[in-house]
This record gives sequence, C-alpha cells and structure tokens, in this order.
Amino acid sequence: MSDAQQGKQKGSLLRNSGFQTILGSLLCIVIGLLVGYVVLLIINPKGAGNAIVAILKNFLYYPSAVAAKKYFGTTLVKASALLMCSLSVLFAWKVGLFNIGAAGQYVIGAGACLYCGLQFGMPWYLCLLAAIMAAALVGAVSGALKAYFNVNEVISCIMLNWIGLYVVNMLLTNVKEQTTPYTKPLTSTNKSALLPSMGLNKLFSNNDFVTIGLLLAVAAAVAIWILLEKTKFGYELKATGLNKNAAKYCGMREKTNIILTMMIAGGLAGLGAGIFYLTGIEQWMVQQTSVPAMGFNGIAAAFLGGSNPIGAIFASYFIQHITSGGTYVDKTMYCSQISDLISAFIIYLCGFVFFFKVRLNRYLDRRDERKGGGK
Repeated sequence: MSDAQQGKQKGSLLRNSGFQTILGSLLCIVIGLLVGYVVLLIINPKGAGNAIVAILKNFLYYPSAVAAKKYFGTTLVKASALLMCSLSVLFAWKVGLFNIGAAGQYVIGAGACLYCGLQFGMPWYLCLLAAIMAAALVGAVSGALKAYFNVNEVISCIMLNWIGLYVVNMLLTNVKEQTTPYTKPLTSTNKSALLPSMGLNKLFSNNDFVTIGLLLAVAAAVAIWILLEKTKFGYELKATGLNKNAAKYCGMREKTNIILTMMIAGGLAGLGAGIFYLTGIEQWMVQQTSVPAMGFNGIAAAFLGGSNPIGAIFASYFIQHITSGGTYVDKTMYCSQISDLISAFIIYLCGFVFFFKVRLNRYLDRRDERKGGGK
C-alpha cells in the first residue's frame, strides 16, 4: 500500500463521526482524571497517588482473585441498572427530549417491583413487568404534558421526581421491617421475586446478586439501537424530535410519538430499577429524602457514550467502575464521593466533544488543502 493510500485511509478514519466521538470521550476521561488528581493533591498531596489508583482499580483492590471476581460481579450488577437509566436518557435525547426524570422513573420502578414482591408475593417476572409499566406511566405523564400543553419536559420531570420519591416512601412503609427504616429483604420474604441467576453467579465466585439482569440490560441496549437506527418507527421518532411541525406535515403523529418516547424512556428506567432491586442487593430506605443518584448518573453515562446505545454499555460500566472505586480511598484523607466529583469533571468535559469534533474536522480540512496545494 502506498503512502498516499495509507494517508487517505487514516484521514477517512479520523473523519468518521463514531471514531471522533470515541476519541473525544477518551480525551474527556483522561483530562477528567488529571483534574481529579489535581484536586486530590490540593486536598492532601500525601495520599493523592494511592487514592487515584484505588479509584481506577476498584475490585482489583483485593489481592484475592476470588474476592476480586465477586466484587467485579457486584460492579456489573450496578452498571446494568445504570445502563438502563442511560438508555432512558439517550432514547429521549435522540427524539429531541431531555428526560431528566429518569431518576424519578427509576424510583417508581423500584417502588412498584418491591411492593408487588413484598406485599403480594408476586414472582420476579410480574414484579419486573410492574416496574416497567409503572415507570412508563410516569413517563407518559411528562410526554402528554409536553405534547398537549407544551410543558417543558425538564420542569415536569423534576416535579415528578420528588412526587415519585415521597409516594414510594409512603407506599413501601407498609412493607418495611419493624426495627429499621428499610423494606423487608426479598431473600427471606419472597424468594420467587428474585431474578434467576441461570448459572451466571458461578462465574463471579458464587455472587448471588449476579442474575439474568446483566443479559437483559445488554439485550435492551442492542434492541434500542436497532429500534432507533434500523426501523421506520425509530426514524419517525427522530424526525419528530428534529422538527415536530415537519413531522406533522409528513403525516406523522407527532403528539403520539412524543408520548410514546417518554413512555419507552420511563419503561427503560423502571426496568433498570427492577433488575437492580430484584437481585436482593439492596433494600429501600423509606425515610430517604433524596432521589437515588442512579438516574442522574444515567445522564452522565448517556453523554459519555456519545448518545449511542452501544457506547452507553461501556460508558455505564466506566462510570460505575470509578464510582465503586471511590469506596476504597483512604477515608481519613478523602471522602468516598471524590469519585463522583471526578465523574462530574468528565461529564462536564463531554460537553466539549462537539467542539473537539468541529476543531478536528477544521484541522483535517486545512491539512487536505495544503496537500492539494502542494500537488
């Protein structure tokens, strides 16, 4: 292959939008980690190196392979729930909507699946379905307000986040333990509500929290990619997001599409809550006064993954990896939330990915012009 052909191949790769997004995201990660390291140095320079290493190592912090594999499984369980929240955000974003209500929809999904499992003794598949339907209904409310009354979805979603939190707290008070503010554990109350592991737990040192939820999350990401990129329905949804008036002119049901978008987005967040809480990994605290961070972290993972369902798989794992890694920093020097701060830096920098792509394309254009002039 000649030098000219190699240069042309390299140029075409650098001009590929997907490659540029990956390159930009990696650049954001590196800069975010460096900024986080500087913050650690400012707080306490003595332990900064060990702290950033602990955050990056996460489960590899354990010298035992058995323990490392077990906690790797736990990270994957949390990452699968985060992936669903990420898909919820990016699905709505692809249709021109900002679903900041993924956090509240996640809460509603958690309340629905736990109440069905603890109060009514339902099996896991019905609990999972209840989580999806309840969260989808909440999403539909925001969608209807947007479609028929032009209420900004950000405003309606924020209000529904808090309404959902307090409704779920009141609902799950009926199934909480007598001596603690936590709901009854599914492991001792209704084992049929726990997701089956299908042998996956054996791959992670018999970690019983590892279930088919991992497979469901990845399958959902692939399904959303196919829906958005390969189907007529997905094309109509994206067209509605780009210009709802033009979509209406073309005969598309723009109001119905907006509602369906928010319903699907809500259902994805609800599914994330179901595949998380139906593992038995956590109990719900009915006295909590803040919305769980999982839904908001989904926004981070969505944009770090370039608003692509497949990219969201890797971005969700990375965000969860460093978030879990924050628990291993020296608590006498730093708080565990330092990893959340680093995540925030990375996501803030993701806002410059588009700027990075524009600058890169301009540089490539100038380079090609110089080569053309030289000929």
